[in-house]
Amino acid sequence: MKRHVPALAIAMALLPAAQAIAEAIPIDVRKTNGCGCCLSWMEHLKENGFAPTGEDMFGGLLVRFKLEKGVPQRMVSCHTALVDGYVIEGHVPASDIQRLLEERPGAVGLAVPGMPYGSPGMGPEDDREAYDVFLIREDGSTEVYSSYQSA
Repeated sequence: MKRHVPALAIAMALLPAAQAIAEAIPIDVRKTNGCGCCLSWMEHLKENGFAPTGEDMFGGLLVRFKLEKGVPQRMVSCHTALVDGYVIEGHVPASDIQRLLEERPGAVGLAVPGMPYGSPGMGPEDDREAYDVFLIREDGSTEVYSSYQSA
């Protein structure tokens, strides 16, 4: 019995990590091939409880995809993701996506238009510029969902 105790202790220590992997939220990311900031954003998602998969699309097809999914032109960024019925446009922090999934508002999804420096995937957070995350309503209107101050 004593020789099984270390193995049991290791298994118990790894249990939270195994549960986190099993409970990761799938998110489908549409992006252009070779986009480093898209890959960095996907890594941010992995580190925060998501299981991103990526699909490369040519520029024109990606733009059409965004518009078909309800992203207004003024909200466009470099990548578009789908998660549990919502659209996520651009470098939206994982915490805002998690909040969206908890609150479940009647909306298309969230967007960070452009590519603000210091947003997830766009450089260090401790040197970021101020930016807003917008909630995209089903009628195409938007409102500020959260704000990040410059660091």
